[in-house]
Amino acid sequence: MATKTVLITGATSGIGAHTARSLLDRGHRVAVTGRDETRLKSFLDEAGHPDRLLGMIADAADWEATESAVTRTVEHFGALDAAVANAGFMTGDSIGAGDPASWAPMVLTNVLGPALLAHAALPHLEATGGRLVLIGSVAGLKNSPGNLYSATKWATTGLAENLRLHATSRGIGVTLVNPGMIDTPFWQDAGAPPFALPPQPVADAVCYALDQPAGVDVNTLTIRPIGQPV
Repeated sequence: MATKTVLITGATSGIGAHTARSLLDRGHRVAVTGRDETRLKSFLDEAGHPDRLLGMIADAADWEATESAVTRTVEHFGALDAAVANAGFMTGDSIGAGDPASWAPMVLTNVLGPALLAHAALPHLEATGGRLVLIGSVAGLKNSPGNLYSATKWATTGLAENLRLHATSRGIGVTLVNPGMIDTPFWQDAGAPPFALPPQPVADAVCYALDQPAGVDVNTLTIRPIGQPV
């Protein structure tokens, strides 16, 4: 694909970091956000390509931080061709168990975050005929008991479709990428199942979506490891 400028939220580790590296390897310009300054610096040092990589501290659930990240990306690189709403996490507990005090940050990051990124990025994506990518989850396609994380990803599934209906008339593509069980720090102390995929196939799916020619809108990509039961 032609050289593009891509902004990825929550990209200091896991799927976001692999996607950023894949895009850099393909010659693209990449802006990444993260909440932790130490992790962001470590990623920037490891990834290289300082002339094509911009790192910013930003909370995906904060409007001013998100708007600033989009504005800085456009100012630094001159345009925005794609935005990837990747930031998200799981608390590990469920409704009926665990600590409800920990739920609000997850809901805000996983649901409000992609909406804020879309609001900030859509005018710039319209100017370039670009694409918005939302990282959902198989948990947003399949229910499980008391799973609030799953409910946030169901919201992402719905958001992707209503954003598509809104954005397609403006020449903007919208793609929802639904990973299954992927071996990333997302699992925290729980440990990924033995059949979990590495993050790279999901990063490749994002690159595939961004590589589509004008007029082609790939809307949903679901990537499960063989052996995942749901």
